[in-house]
Amino acid sequence: MVISSPLHQETVFSLEVIRSTASELVRQNRLDRQQPIYTLCQFIPARQWLAVERELEMHDYLLRDHIIDLMNCEAWDFQDRDGCA
Repeated sequence: MVISSPLHQETVFSLEVIRSTASELVRQNRLDRQQPIYTLCQFIPARQWLAVERELEMHDYLLRDHIIDLMNCEAWDFQDRDGCA
């Protein structure tokens, strides 16, 4: 969720918004899971990037960490030998 504070005119990004943005960009093949998190800045307006950095820092993410570190578990189309998922 993106929240705008009327007092400070600052946009706040939740970690879930950042994660979903990263996941969507990976699904669209616009980013790779192994790229550093800071590559997200190409897709977020510069005036909002500081808010993203703050949110990531609050959750102990470094900009040099990989995007895959942000992503939730992904579903794989995998079946074992018995046909069980």
